[in-house]
Amino acid sequence: MDTDKKTWYASWFNTPFYHILYKDRDYTEAQDFMTNITEYLNLPEKAKVMDLACGKGRHSIYLNELGYDVLGVDLSENSISYAKQFENEHLKFEVHNMCNPYGEEFDAVFNLFTSFGYFEDEADNLRTIEAIKANLNSSGFGVIDFMNTEFIIDNLVAEDVKAVEGIDFHQKRRVENGFIIKDISFTFEGEDFNFQERVRAFSLADFEALFEKAGVYLLDVFGDYKLSKFKPKESERLIMIFK
Repeated sequence: MDTDKKTWYASWFNTPFYHILYKDRDYTEAQDFMTNITEYLNLPEKAKVMDLACGKGRHSIYLNELGYDVLGVDLSENSISYAKQFENEHLKFEVHNMCNPYGEEFDAVFNLFTSFGYFEDEADNLRTIEAIKANLNSSGFGVIDFMNTEFIIDNLVAEDVKAVEGIDFHQKRRVENGFIIKDISFTFEGEDFNFQERVRAFSLADFEALFEKAGVYLLDVFGDYKLSKFKPKESERLIMIFK
């Protein structure tokens, strides 16, 4: 990727500041979700699982601890080089673009914690669903865990400041052209930094249209990590199981 054409997620996710800002995320909740979803899917013992857009590999590591054979892939070279320290015989990490099929089949492909909808090119969203389909074996399941955009937009905090490790992260949020946008600005060691996160405000109907085009079938929809029923106005998450 040309440095002058770097998409926002390729540069922001590769900075240490991204991981500082989000260091306090609730990972016990995430672990409970992994346990709940793998039990719900009734994955075979030692199932092959792909963690698509795995970041630094925290969820891949936990899936591996549950007994699965896990491959974590991410576009961020920094995140993958960090995650590689945790590799073992049944846990591997690789740099990979989620728009492209990996070339192997898995019992499950997980795309977790709103790791979808970043692309400027609409076609890449469909390509990603098609790639997940190609990565699944005949009995495999795809799982996309996305935010519930209706709930998020209704509860959007326009502006706040978050202090982490002595850095004041100024965050501004808005909805524009079908994207939920967060502008992040801060000063570190006398230098000003500005980053932007842009996530497509996909609804369940938008995903259903993508699934239909990709030829996959939506099996179930949940609204939180306890796998409660999805409620458009109340649920914080939009968790979709498909094959």
